[in-house]
Amino acid sequence: MESLDLNLLVALDALLEEGSVTGAAARLHVSAPAMSRTLGRIRKALGDPVLVRAGRGLVPTPRAVELRPRVSALVREARGLLGPGPTTDPAAFTRAFGVQASDPLLGRIAPRLLAAAAREAPGVTLRFLPETLEGTTALRDGVLDLEVGVIGHADPETRVEPLGESRLLGVVRPGHPLARSARPGVRAFAAADHIGVSRQGRVRGPVDDALAARGLRRRVAAVVPSWSTALLLCRDADLVCLTPEDIAGHWPQALGLHTFEVPLPLPRLAVAMAWHPRNDADPAHGWLRAQVRRAWGS
Repeated sequence: MESLDLNLLVALDALLEEGSVTGAAARLHVSAPAMSRTLGRIRKALGDPVLVRAGRGLVPTPRAVELRPRVSALVREARGLLGPGPTTDPAAFTRAFGVQASDPLLGRIAPRLLAAAAREAPGVTLRFLPETLEGTTALRDGVLDLEVGVIGHADPETRVEPLGESRLLGVVRPGHPLARSARPGVRAFAAADHIGVSRQGRVRGPVDDALAARGLRRRVAAVVPSWSTALLLCRDADLVCLTPEDIAGHWPQALGLHTFEVPLPLPRLAVAMAWHPRNDADPAHGWLRAQVRRAWGS
């Protein structure tokens, strides 16, 4: 099959619009002889003279008249496809983004993201999704647009941008024995009943490793899937919850809880955001990532 030269469509569109070889040549910034040769190629491809002499000018053939609107539409569509990308003005964005983060992080960044959308991009809808998608191919499949948190399961092609670090603080109700000190002793900490947070129901974690290195162990009385549930239970029972510092000034305070320094050298939490590279150059997605950076840093 003979290869298709799409430049012939552009030339045909100009010839039909101008009704003149000279006019079409000027429109496409080529010489009149070059446009004349192109017209010859178009005539051969279509098996039709396209433009014929009428006095001192040229008139289209019936075939050319029939093709004119279709050719014009094809050229406009091609220019739209190959022209400048989508708008970079946030006010013109009309998108729904799926964002996944733990509830402590959402408590910190969601109000700022919503305020930024209301202020700059009212056409943007933010869908905050549960962590049940963590560890899946949701980013690759386009189900999820952005993941924020501790990223430890990314697909090889996933883009991961560090945001910062967080540490764990202890949280108890005001009447709890550990509430009497800003930094309780490690033995008193280990002797208290604890509540764990794990979507998989895991009981053991870095705290247990740090205690074991000192010949100590703790009792985990319950494991729940979310931080918010753990904090609510701490409010009503003598349980110790470890929660990221980033929400220590919000939820524990709002619930009337007491925070304290954990008497163990625990590893810090590396917080990042992750997305699929298909969104690298997308202006709306770039705006969203910028808002997450600002929300984390503020």
